[in-house]
Amino acid sequence: MDSSPAFGDQPRRPTIRDVAERAGVSKSLVSLVLGGSSSVSPSRRQAVQDAMAELDYRPNQLARGLSSPRSGTIGVLLNDLRNPWFVELLEGLTASLHSAGVSPVLVDSYTDHRVGRHSVETLLEQRIDGIVVVGTTTETAALEAAARTVPVVLAGTREPDLDRTDVVVNDDEAGARQATDHLISLGHRRIAHLQGPGRIAELRREGYESSMRAAGLEPLVVAGGMSEESGYDATQRLLARTERPTAIFAFNDIACIGALSAAADQGLSVPDDLSLVGYDNTYLAKIRHLSLTSVDNGNIAVGLQAGKFILERREHPELPQRLHVVATQLVVRGSTGHAPAKG
Repeated sequence: MDSSPAFGDQPRRPTIRDVAERAGVSKSLVSLVLGGSSSVSPSRRQAVQDAMAELDYRPNQLARGLSSPRSGTIGVLLNDLRNPWFVELLEGLTASLHSAGVSPVLVDSYTDHRVGRHSVETLLEQRIDGIVVVGTTTETAALEAAARTVPVVLAGTREPDLDRTDVVVNDDEAGARQATDHLISLGHRRIAHLQGPGRIAELRREGYESSMRAAGLEPLVVAGGMSEESGYDATQRLLARTERPTAIFAFNDIACIGALSAAADQGLSVPDDLSLVGYDNTYLAKIRHLSLTSVDNGNIAVGLQAGKFILERREHPELPQRLHVVATQLVVRGSTGHAPAKG
């Protein structure tokens, strides 16, 4: 039987996945070979090159092809695009890139993971000139490999800690102290903290604990995650305590909204019975119905600086690692008030 494509049909072009399967290696390693990385062993490089020849593989020319030293694009790796924290940071980042005639290519790790894709590999296939990692990522190993071939800048996260990888963050420890000191100034003594993941969360916890101990108070920390659901569950556990807290400082605004819902389900009034503070000062905090007191982490400034760093590192990849810290500011709204008389 004739297996050739029907008239008018176009044969499927081989992909980087096909090359990887034929060579018996990972897609990441094929990307490293395409990028000219010196970290690939001669035997594996030859296997990839043989597979490309056998399959008549032609790399994606979307980014001006292999013959061009620059693609004019920067990959942006997001942890979860559903988080509104990214909005202002991306505004600042894209402003920096566009001013230099460079376009961002966005990938969402949360979505890619659900459909079985690997975000870093997806970006490398596009022949990007560098990667900006926005927020905590689970693709640490892939980023470590990618950083050997393209510049990498971290924005709003301190992980992974790699040589010649710049970091742009807000002052998380100071922001947590601002939030906690505000609650202490309102007379609260039982103040709980909903902790999130990663090094950023550790710094916020350290700031919270520092303020609590300076005031002679006992810290109370529970895992609160980053989502509304995890914030809700953690707050339910806190409110079930014999001596429930009169105030909660959450890892971010989304977890704080979960705490707000848990308080409502328990018949508690915010802020009369329970004061709440979020972090990130997203548009959610500004909604009048929610009116969350929140720490503004200077997201636009973080994004602008991350854009500047990736453009500079594209020109000078051997620069030593740079750390840029943006100041925070507490924005007081309707979710915080004086401690209850009995609290």
